Amino acid sequence: MDFITHRKYPFIVALLLLLLTVVVFLLSSTSTDTFTIVSYFQAQPQNATVSLSPPPPLIHDTDTSSTATNQNAAAPPPLITNETTDQNDNSSDAVGDDAAFDLIKWDVCTGPMAVDYIPCLDNVEAVKKLPSIRHMEHRERHCPSPSPRCLVPLPVGYKLPVLWPKSKDMIWYNNVPHPKLVEYKKDQNWVRKSGDYFVFPGGGTQFKEGVSHYVDFIEKTLPKIKWGKNIRVILDVGCGVASFGGYLLDRDVITMSLAPKDEHEAQIQFALERGIPAILSVIGTQKLTFPDDAYDLIHCARCRVHWDAQGGKPLLELNRILRPGGFFIWSATPVYRHDDRHRSVWNAMVNLTESMCWKAVARTVDSNRIGLVIYQKPVSYSCYKNREENTPPLCDRKNNLNSSWYVPLSNCISRLPTDSKGNLHSWPAPWPQRLSSKPPSLPPDSEEAFNKDTTHWYALVSDVYVGGLAINWSSVRNVMDMNASYGGFAAALIDQPLWVMNVVLIDAPDTLSIIFDRGLIGMYHDWCESFNTYPRTYDLLHSSFLLSDVTQRCDIADVAVEMDRILRPGGYVLVQDTLEMINKLKPVLHSLQWSTNIYHDQFLVGKKGFWRPTGGET
Repeated sequence: MDFITHRKYPFIVALLLLLLTVVVFLLSSTSTDTFTIVSYFQAQPQNATVSLSPPPPLIHDTDTSSTATNQNAAAPPPLITNETTDQNDNSSDAVGDDAAFDLIKWDVCTGPMAVDYIPCLDNVEAVKKLPSIRHMEHRERHCPSPSPRCLVPLPVGYKLPVLWPKSKDMIWYNNVPHPKLVEYKKDQNWVRKSGDYFVFPGGGTQFKEGVSHYVDFIEKTLPKIKWGKNIRVILDVGCGVASFGGYLLDRDVITMSLAPKDEHEAQIQFALERGIPAILSVIGTQKLTFPDDAYDLIHCARCRVHWDAQGGKPLLELNRILRPGGFFIWSATPVYRHDDRHRSVWNAMVNLTESMCWKAVARTVDSNRIGLVIYQKPVSYSCYKNREENTPPLCDRKNNLNSSWYVPLSNCISRLPTDSKGNLHSWPAPWPQRLSSKPPSLPPDSEEAFNKDTTHWYALVSDVYVGGLAINWSSVRNVMDMNASYGGFAAALIDQPLWVMNVVLIDAPDTLSIIFDRGLIGMYHDWCESFNTYPRTYDLLHSSFLLSDVTQRCDIADVAVEMDRILRPGGYVLVQDTLEMINKLKPVLHSLQWSTNIYHDQFLVGKKGFWRPTGGET
């Protein structure tokens, strides 16, 4: 008894210390995400410009008084950094949102195109009313009104996608169950079916010895083309299953693979399922939704575009989006076959390119008797001024704005880009310096905003997004930044094994040229309409203070149903916005049976499941 009496106080102290240690351990292990975000704030200087508030407002020297408004102009309330983090799982969130289930009743899309439904490209009634489809009008956008609110069903047997980089070579057959290309292109090695998979051997119509040999052949033909250095951003027109762009990823080249939704069944869907950048579009009667002077190189291998049609409008459109000094590679039978039909097409191409002042810098045929010609766009006005005939004419200066959203093709030559002093833009710095260098199209009065935006996103991504939120980044291959601003979010993710589609809103300051100058890709869009992609083609959708702007013109449920269409099961939505907007979006996502987590009253992470209104999970 004396022994216990003499030692009871030290014993109690030791016991209390042990209990305290256990409590601290439990708290630290259950609040990792909160600690990451709070530590981010603590690491910032008191007067730091980098925070979880919106990125710095855009400053642009173009007229934005009417349609181009700043989506981030209205700042959220001051951030309180010591609030707790709501990280409820789906079941606990859903309990408090029963009203949302009662208010929103979803139906599944029906019909023969339901599984692959793209509202603005599958508007059958609108296509029936077209007076002509001679120039591919039926492959262009015809958006239904009102926007449909049905949910796209899953293919039977759908599985979580094969992860990158394995997906570049093989994908699940049931995820894109379209076998026509296997038979249609069986002699060209585009794609083969092997058990439960589609396999992509790297062949193509012009890739007789595989895409690797073809890419080396191009660089050998014109050594000025240094893949992944001075050539970083490419457009591949009529891309097939995008093996050309997929192979170039290994050489630090990012390729926007482009093709229409046509009889080459699901070629863009194959590309996106493989993890390769791609978009549905056609060079018909309207401009492509890219800025002027965007691409370093444009490629066409048997892309079936009649470049001299409509007075040369299709090729003039390529001239518009090709950077001065950039290259156009045309690999097609008129280049190397000499019968009357092919000679006629070749002569028309020669006349058109000469009238546009494009210079043929190389023409050759490889060992497989596959030929190509490489043209280069001029870097000055000297050739234009010395033409005997002013046909096609230079576009008026007033038409030189980057306006390509539902705009008809032009029959004029776009003017070369100049700065505020009238000096022609230089070629961007070599990659990877290009990403962080001053973009040639950046106005001088925007430099400070651009630098702050870059700093903001690097800090936010490294300190919060990666590791601080409930996102498994190892499963993310492709990301869509729904309002990309200067592309700072994509730049901050550059070391991750993924790519980002940067979207610039049609009513926001036009920064898409800056994004391309940085060596990134993107396009214009209006989120009150559907995006030109197949269902289930993106792993993560990101937006930063987007919803306040978009929901002034369309219902938040319309935006949510488009997110659901684009996103793969198991994919994420990462929304940074005001708590008011998050509270509007959250019950809509719950009605879609998504799980949601909210962090710091400003970040919502939603995860899509396999649920469809019929209850038929696969």
